Amino acid sequence: MTKLPVPSPRAWLLLAAAVLLGCFAWGLAWLSPEDRGERVGLDELASLVAEDRVTSAVLLDQDARVEARVAGGTEVWSAYPTSDAATARLLEDLVASGARVEVDPQPGRSAGRVVVTTLLPLLVLAAVFGAVVVGGAGGATGEVRRFGTLDRGRRGGRVAPPATGFADVAGVDEAVGELREIVEYLREPERYSTVGAEPPKGVLLFGPPGTGKTLIARATAGEAGVPFFSVAGAEFVESLVGVGAARVRDLFTRVREAAPAIVFIDEIDALGRRRGAGGNEEREQTLNQLLVELDGFTAATGVVVMGATNRPDILDPALVRPGRLDRHVVVEAPDLNGRLAILRVHTARRPLDPGIDLLTLARRTPGLTGADLAGVVNEAALLSVRAGRATIDATSLEEAVERVVSGPRGRGHEATAVERQRLAVHEAGRAVVAHAAGDHVHRVTLAASGPRVTSADAETTCWTLDGVRRRAGVELAGRVAEELVLGSGSSVGENGLMEATRLAREAVTRLGLDPDVGVVRLAGRVADEALDPEATDPVLSERHRRLVEDGVRRLLDEARAEARTVLERHASVLDSLVDELLESESVDEAGLLLLLDGDARPAAPPPSHVVTASASRAYSPHCSTPSGS
Repeated sequence: MTKLPVPSPRAWLLLAAAVLLGCFAWGLAWLSPEDRGERVGLDELASLVAEDRVTSAVLLDQDARVEARVAGGTEVWSAYPTSDAATARLLEDLVASGARVEVDPQPGRSAGRVVVTTLLPLLVLAAVFGAVVVGGAGGATGEVRRFGTLDRGRRGGRVAPPATGFADVAGVDEAVGELREIVEYLREPERYSTVGAEPPKGVLLFGPPGTGKTLIARATAGEAGVPFFSVAGAEFVESLVGVGAARVRDLFTRVREAAPAIVFIDEIDALGRRRGAGGNEEREQTLNQLLVELDGFTAATGVVVMGATNRPDILDPALVRPGRLDRHVVVEAPDLNGRLAILRVHTARRPLDPGIDLLTLARRTPGLTGADLAGVVNEAALLSVRAGRATIDATSLEEAVERVVSGPRGRGHEATAVERQRLAVHEAGRAVVAHAAGDHVHRVTLAASGPRVTSADAETTCWTLDGVRRRAGVELAGRVAEELVLGSGSSVGENGLMEATRLAREAVTRLGLDPDVGVVRLAGRVADEALDPEATDPVLSERHRRLVEDGVRRLLDEARAEARTVLERHASVLDSLVDELLESESVDEAGLLLLLDGDARPAAPPPSHVVTASASRAYSPHCSTPSGS
């Protein structure tokens, strides 16, 4: 027998309001006087009385009208103002004419008027207000019900096990390996409870945006064959206290009923931010409720909570301690092999030209995440469709990489001859210094929306002072080339200056590579002061701030000097490359090597580069082959 759903209090209140509104409408119709006979004006009625044609009259007190019977049996009626002097004269004339006069006080209508005009409207307003309060944010019960009825698929609604499995995840083998134990636990929780083993209650996935954290969580549920409950951390947090905690309770109640299952909270930092750091009562109450729910899991429960964030440093320590989200899985930007695997996944069902080498494409896309690579392949497919080609060719892939990394080709402004000259000098300078620093420069172009040198940086997370200086020199090389050839720099080098300043500042404040500042990690906000002059950190003294600024400036000056030395040594190559760029707008790797043929590269150790995204560095604290500084 199917169990009928129980209506919510809000539904009952809305039903009561509808019934009361119906009663109010019926009451208004009941209070309307019944018209008997022909309506006449008060002056006409007075004339009939003066002519002694009225035989009887009834004054209706509540309806404020007089009904009269005229000689011949005709009935007429007229409304009258109860306090008007004309009404008093009419009554006197009626009595004087000998007509029979009666006054009907209408006691039933008097009581009904009070109910209809006063009591029913108040009851309707009370029912509507109660429905708003109970069904809105004024009570936990109403909010829990609303949580469960609004888009159950997103708000923790039970879904079937995803069709995605670990076979669909590429480029993050380490993360997948960490989660296989979770899969075994969800498949056979009895094995763990029998021997008293405590499997992880929660898993925290953290890494840069676009690395596939949500995909990994979904694949874990699909591999284990269990329901997948997905919700965003921001969906728990509202402006009114109690709403978020009620949503957490409602979610975990349904998850326990569906166990074994996985609960995935995306962007968990919106919910689990460190308490006391600019928080609010509602968010902290919601976090407390989540902590209580995590404590309620046992080995026999069969529920695993997975959270994803790219800001693990701001999470509350109570959330990530052992016994809660105690399994921390790093999801990094893929390396060369990972990018190759991701490209193979995304191109498996797309027609490619036979000559396309995915390994070469993987080498040309260092620092790109899985989402970026998916965008590259999709953009290449779109470009092929626009060009009317049936397959994806190398030209489409090359332009797709430029579009994803730099944006679409600029068409709104036609560069002048002077601007083209400066752009060519800038990009040629960057290419020469990058090549001398050991980079694999596979293309130099002026055609992208932001003229850039596309180089495949060495994939390492180890920093040395020499490596930072060399990398900053590459970023500043374009500006230095402008100064050497054209006599002054320009705004073309703004992005390079920003990146070089960021590298130098982080080397000084985060990595302790500056000899004057010392081996100390200063507060993280200092690294943002170059971009946010309003940022202040009371922990740092004025002396330390001055040391930081001096160290950053000194490192940038040294990087500029190294870049200048390289460019002066290879001035002929610089001039040739500028001429080639002005003629063809683009020089590929073969053309660049032809220009550099016979030109000795400065003897220097392979540079220790930094992964482009600072978030990636934060998630890769270990270094297998550190270089001396």
